[in-house]
Amino acid sequence: MSAGIEISLAIILLSVLFSLSSSRLMTLIKLMALQGALVSLLPVLLNSANKLPPGGIALFLIMLLIKAILIPALLYFALTRMAIRREVEPLIGYHASVVVGLGLILLATYLSRYLQYSAPGVLALMPITAITALGGGLFLMMSRTKALTQVIGYLMLDNGIYLMGTALIKRTHSHYLVELGVLLDLLVAVMIMGIILNNINRAFDDVDTLDLEQLKD
Repeated sequence: MSAGIEISLAIILLSVLFSLSSSRLMTLIKLMALQGALVSLLPVLLNSANKLPPGGIALFLIMLLIKAILIPALLYFALTRMAIRREVEPLIGYHASVVVGLGLILLATYLSRYLQYSAPGVLALMPITAITALGGGLFLMMSRTKALTQVIGYLMLDNGIYLMGTALIKRTHSHYLVELGVLLDLLVAVMIMGIILNNINRAFDDVDTLDLEQLKD
């Protein structure tokens, strides 16, 4: 089963790099749906030796529903209401963004040496993927001007936080309760951002956050 964990983590890592290099908003939404599904599946793979309790299975299904289906569906609905389909003029170019992503992986590899894993079964790739997702999410939020892309960066940041908790928390199932609270906050945040996106789009016929500088008292 460790091979399945390694493959899942590798795909998540690649999805971060693809997100930094893609200008198409629909592609970013699909990548977040894939990333959310894999992040939700990891606890099941990690605990395959020990049967998950009914509560753990229920939380896994809730996480899968919200991360892989509900939130991407909300983002897709927001995208259909907007005229834009691509991030044309990011603050930092896409080639430079990929270089930053590769640098994040190197930095994550260095920092992971100082982290205490929760159990021998947790692979070394887990904290590397977590730190890269954290950094990639923050980078997307700071380097992109479209509000929808910034929301996707926030989602990636949340996935990184969850992966870090999975790697470091010593009690196997204790992170489920924390993640459930994060999921509720995340769902509310995405719904609020949907309202904001709609209002920005109606006011400016665009969702470029730089247009907010035009607002006056």
